[in-house]
Amino acid sequence: MELSVLLLLAVLTGLLLLMTRGQPKTHGRLPPGPRPLPFLGNLLQMDRKGLLNSFLKIRDQYGDVFTVYLGPRPVVMLCGTEAIREALVDQAEAFSGRGKIAVLDPVFQGYGVVFANGERWKALRRFSLATMRDFGMGKRSVEERIQEEAQCLVEELRKTKGTLQDPTMFFHSITANIICSIVFGKRFSYQDPEFLRLLDLFFQTFALTSSFSAQVFELFPGFLKYFPGAHRQIYRNLQEINAFIGRSVEKHRETLDCSAPRDFIDTYLIRMDKDKSDPSTEFNKKNLIISALSLFFAGTETTSTTLRYGFLLLLRYPHITERVQKEIDQVIGSHRAPALSDRVNMPYTDAVIHEIQRFADLLPIGVPHIVTKDTHFRGYIIPKGTEIFPILNSALNDPHYFEKPETFNPEHFLDANGALKKTDAFMPFSIGKRICLGEGIARTEIFLFFTTILQNFTLATSMAPEDIDLTPKENGVGRLPPPYKIRFLPRQGD
Repeated sequence: MELSVLLLLAVLTGLLLLMTRGQPKTHGRLPPGPRPLPFLGNLLQMDRKGLLNSFLKIRDQYGDVFTVYLGPRPVVMLCGTEAIREALVDQAEAFSGRGKIAVLDPVFQGYGVVFANGERWKALRRFSLATMRDFGMGKRSVEERIQEEAQCLVEELRKTKGTLQDPTMFFHSITANIICSIVFGKRFSYQDPEFLRLLDLFFQTFALTSSFSAQVFELFPGFLKYFPGAHRQIYRNLQEINAFIGRSVEKHRETLDCSAPRDFIDTYLIRMDKDKSDPSTEFNKKNLIISALSLFFAGTETTSTTLRYGFLLLLRYPHITERVQKEIDQVIGSHRAPALSDRVNMPYTDAVIHEIQRFADLLPIGVPHIVTKDTHFRGYIIPKGTEIFPILNSALNDPHYFEKPETFNPEHFLDANGALKKTDAFMPFSIGKRICLGEGIARTEIFLFFTTILQNFTLATSMAPEDIDLTPKENGVGRLPPPYKIRFLPRQGD
């Protein structure tokens, strides 16, 4: 360990001696920010608590729009509700490019619907939205799938007989099964060893991507890729998942009926065959595998982590849980499954879910954007290709919109009459042209899983509510709740 540190210092010193030209040059007129060192950028301004803390400290000095050098490259930071909306909504096209996440880039490489740019992104997004809609997104059939999965979960939780459980794999399984039914045309048993292996790989990867090691890698990926670190394990994990997707694609190809596509993969293969004589088509196998990975990963991790944070918050604030269950009993009762149409009649429950999403702050620094052309913004000129970080944390914790953003309080989303209150600062799925592809399905899942569990079970744990720690385990690209155990006790009358 000491030898590797000495080697790293020696190489850095050598690079510094070679680079004596001062501040990196860019055309345009970037927003202000701390002066960078050659090669190291703003490393000296980086906080040991991670990138988010570093950016928020720099914001205190430079305001809502500023430039930080992550290693040698400039990145423009957007903080606060107004700045983020001005960029991603008011100048949506200019800010619609997708930047890279360094530890993921060796696998994604600009392919697939999430990390693609230009015509590739537009073609894949149009196709993905249309196909997911055909297989249930925005239609009653996806609601039925989620309701069925929720009942499978209820049966599984009954088997625990009120014993303490780590809820991670339960929440992973239900959210993964919904996206699996759309992408792969099937759901998996909660005990399926291959399924459990995939879920573990996703869980590990999201945690590693959010780790301090991955945040350091973001500063110097071209140099640190030659050394051991989280990036290597992430690469191995995602390649193993891609191998599973590849095998599934081959099985689909062998059993494909072009007149009756079963799922996303079938529909994509049909489009591949249709475009096979077009040399410029984006519908190739690599884009298929990476798009499936993107949907599978995003569709599993984000919603399951939101549920995990949500139930920890419910254990911490039992009076809120009781009030939600009272509303469930009044509106739904105990003799039928919750339906999406119930949401409009359950403003308090809806406000609690909104507050869980706000407080959980799942992607605090957002997924990076790039500007697609030289862009005038707030008196500055941001050169084409410059990376943009929309700091979603700064909107979800904006004191102009949330009275006490550091506290968990569903009243943040209720008006004086107890009705749900919408706010411009609520952007857990981001906003603009790059808003999360699966926002609709995620919102439906969270509501139906949340209400179905609380309809059937009382929550308990082994410690007093006031002793429950809400401090995130990781706080980088993603924000992960600390591990905890929970009892699901069947409610009286069940």
